Amino acid sequence: MGLAICSTFAAGPTRRAESAYIEPMTDVAPAPANSNLPELTVSELAQAVKRTVERDFDRVRVRGELGRVMIAKSGHLYVDLKDADASISTVMWRSNVQALTFKPEEGLEVVAEGRLSTFPGRSQYQLVAERMAPAGVGALLAQLEKLKARLAAEGLFAPARKKAIPYLPRTIGVVTSPTGAVIRDILHRLAERFPRRVILWPVLVQGPEAAGQVARAIKGFNALEGEMRPDVLIVARGGGSIEDLWAFNEEVVVRAAAESAIPLISAVGHETDTTLIDFASDLRAPTPTGAAEKAVPVRAELIERITTIEGRLRNGLVRGVERRRTEVRAAAGRLPRLETLFQIPQQRYDRAAERLNAALVANARAAQSKLDRIAARLRPQALGQDIVRRREKLLQCAARLDPAVKRGLDARRQELQSAARMLESLSHKSVLARGFAMVHREDGTLVRSAKELSAGDEIDLTFADDTQKAVIDPKRAPEGAKPKAKAKPGGDQGSLF
Repeated sequence: MGLAICSTFAAGPTRRAESAYIEPMTDVAPAPANSNLPELTVSELAQAVKRTVERDFDRVRVRGELGRVMIAKSGHLYVDLKDADASISTVMWRSNVQALTFKPEEGLEVVAEGRLSTFPGRSQYQLVAERMAPAGVGALLAQLEKLKARLAAEGLFAPARKKAIPYLPRTIGVVTSPTGAVIRDILHRLAERFPRRVILWPVLVQGPEAAGQVARAIKGFNALEGEMRPDVLIVARGGGSIEDLWAFNEEVVVRAAAESAIPLISAVGHETDTTLIDFASDLRAPTPTGAAEKAVPVRAELIERITTIEGRLRNGLVRGVERRRTEVRAAAGRLPRLETLFQIPQQRYDRAAERLNAALVANARAAQSKLDRIAARLRPQALGQDIVRRREKLLQCAARLDPAVKRGLDARRQELQSAARMLESLSHKSVLARGFAMVHREDGTLVRSAKELSAGDEIDLTFADDTQKAVIDPKRAPEGAKPKAKAKPGGDQGSLF
């Protein structure tokens, strides 16, 4: 009995098995020349097998672990897809590799979808993968944690890199989809709180091209200058599965967010969703609406706060001015009058002048007396010579003394004149000389207000040169004043008013 060659293939979930047989041979001797089996070349047999495999297994989905991962210079991906019992060579062409949302690494469990084919040059079959994704959330999270640890080691998530969000930005840049509800929610929330200028950079927020567009948008905003440059950026997207949000876990997006010179707020997904851009951004918002709330304050609250501070400042200024006014009045009340300040120096000057004159006279008399006593003891001739000598000396002393005395008297005279001028300028007489008059009652008390007078009161009017008497006319009495009893007839004083 001869040997039968059998090859079995798995197709899809039904695991359909199909075998191709070569007829059994009775012995190992070559077939006779007149055998009815067709004679095939090696290439023809390889192509026949290739067509059979590609026809019967045109679409398969295979789950396995990546092994021997290699990306050629051409951009094609070559891996071994294996499990505990088998391994299959897998190739993915460059156009499909560029659409991958993750980085293929050895040991990562994936699900590959494509078609089976053969490589005649090595007489082996292989899987031509058109799509490939991590097998389940667990694999994605493992890959995510690995990337997060690597970027954190580089310092991209360090708190020292975080920039402060401006309190009231003039322009806000938003990176999101132009057709979703996210941009409408952000604009609506900004209009409610504090309307600001918004510049939208439209991008895809899901799919293989989303990460590149988001990264380019962040860099594009940072490249703007002048009034178009935003003061703060918001990168936003609505909620979704981990696969939907995967673009914001891409390394290119995380690095663009970390390198942004403009403060950046991330608002990707719902409050429970976390992506790597949240760690690289300067501030994370739980939702896109929350990002708008963190970007601007509430205008009404800000106005109320400013109004409150303004009122407190105004009240503080008023209280401060009143306190200073009270202190000035109290200090002024404790100061002496100008007349009092000049009284003591004036007395000192008068006493000094009196003592000086008396001292000069006494000194001259004492000197004369001493001279007389000495002259009495001297002989007439010597006395005459001594008298002449002492007279000359006395004249010299007098010559030196007179200028000093005169200068002292002149200085005291100038001080007295200066004080007199100051007293005259502060005197009420200078005010009366300008046309004013002082009003006194008959008892000599000064009248300071018209309300103090009543009809018929007799008053004294003091002018600069004289004093005149007058009587308040009842017809022109101050408002509110009580009329006084009429004077008895025969009075000799007329009314001035």
